[in-house]
Amino acid sequence: MSKITRIAFTAVALLSSLNALAAETAHVTSNPYGIDALWAQGDIVARGTLIILLIMSAATWYVGIVKLLEQRRLLKQGRELLASHGAELQKRASELADEGMFSAVAAAGIEAAAEHKGELAGRVDLNTWVSMAISDAVDSASHHMQNGLSVVATVGSTAPFVGLFGTVWGIYHALTAIGMSGQASIDKVAGPVGEALIMTAIGLGVAVPAVLGYNWLVRRNKLVLDMVRVVAGRLHASLLNAR
Repeated sequence: MSKITRIAFTAVALLSSLNALAAETAHVTSNPYGIDALWAQGDIVARGTLIILLIMSAATWYVGIVKLLEQRRLLKQGRELLASHGAELQKRASELADEGMFSAVAAAGIEAAAEHKGELAGRVDLNTWVSMAISDAVDSASHHMQNGLSVVATVGSTAPFVGLFGTVWGIYHALTAIGMSGQASIDKVAGPVGEALIMTAIGLGVAVPAVLGYNWLVRRNKLVLDMVRVVAGRLHASLLNAR
């Protein structure tokens, strides 16, 4: 057998193997009990449950990414402010475009110090007045940092139950199929039971990242608020020293 003939036989064998692999892959991907089949064969309740879970997952990731970027920016700004002192700290903090965090604390303290005169100065000392203003600004910053976390917490606590509802609905379909056919054959119950298991898996897949993300974001929020309080304390001291 010549070399050309051997190469031709090898090419034919390789082509046959590739065709067999392609056929096997096509058989695997055309799974009648997968997510595609769930969407194609499911009723409005099953599709609605799946859409709700997808919306919950998208909301979780959106809020998580937005909060993470916000926290990174605030932590960076806080570290830069802590490197400043006195009047420079007041100036840099009041000029920050940070959506009411460090700049709001600085503005509240500076305005309180400027308002402390006349009859007010005789009734309330400067330390108490500035401390009250800065404390209110820090509380507002704390409320601002909580925005969006309720969405993540809600998804983490309710997604398993939404998935469980889909599971119950799939089991109901399985029992209905058994009752209509009069026999519990695998081909009658495999589809609805597969639908139920897929809903359970999707519910857990939505809930677990939400719970982990919520705990992580809450921890990072605490770091940001601790830094805000440190900056507020230094601003308070600098305002008292300026007077």
